[in-house]
Amino acid sequence: MQKEKNRSLLSRIWRITKRTLLILFIGQFVYILLLKWIDPPVTLTQLSNWISGNGLKRDYVDYDEMSYQVKLAVISSEDQLFPDHNGFDWKSIEKAVNYNKKKPGRTVRGASTISQQVAKNVFLWQGRSYIRKGLEAYFTFMIELVWGKRRILEVYLNVAEMGKGVFGVEAAAQQFFNKPAGKLSRREAAMIAACLPNPKVYTLKPVAPYVVNRTPQILRQMAYLEKDPDIQAVISDEVAEAPPKPVKKKGTTRK
Repeated sequence: MQKEKNRSLLSRIWRITKRTLLILFIGQFVYILLLKWIDPPVTLTQLSNWISGNGLKRDYVDYDEMSYQVKLAVISSEDQLFPDHNGFDWKSIEKAVNYNKKKPGRTVRGASTISQQVAKNVFLWQGRSYIRKGLEAYFTFMIELVWGKRRILEVYLNVAEMGKGVFGVEAAAQQFFNKPAGKLSRREAAMIAACLPNPKVYTLKPVAPYVVNRTPQILRQMAYLEKDPDIQAVISDEVAEAPPKPVKKKGTTRK
């Protein structure tokens, strides 16, 4: 009798578990689909910043309200193969893995694309656990499949941290340059892109030495990559009928 009760209890627990997992799976898929058109209400990174006392400044804006220059700047700085890959820069991942094996005592090097950063920032928490990286890969695949490149870049520029408690390009433009995101100059856009790897350290006000040194490098990459038709297809409202010959991209991704 006791064994039958135990089997019945285990069977009930298993049915509840399956039902819960099914609901969670359907729920996350619906959420991904909704975010193709609506902005994330809040992210775990934003929430943790607010709880830790860093504040929360953000102001989501539409893609066409963002400066052409800032779209070009973040692709040039963070992920030059963004228009071409399926969410993962496999060559950069391989290089990062080899580097981390050869130099285990140093800071771990990553190879996150813009798509991976969006997956992490919107759906997950900060960290380097295998569980989080596995979930990041899943959400990266899904947003590439459902959203498309322009929406991914739009969300990235709205949720990325660009200063202590400052999230998104509109909040950064207002905070550091006293203008809307659509009015950012080429140099201002490059400065914002320069701070992205560590915005609490690579500050824009006061301007950190890293930002001073990195900004000219990004400007050079912007000038070089601007002619690429694949990048133009993502960042421009209109693409020329006869686009220029593609340029060779280096595959820069977040280290």
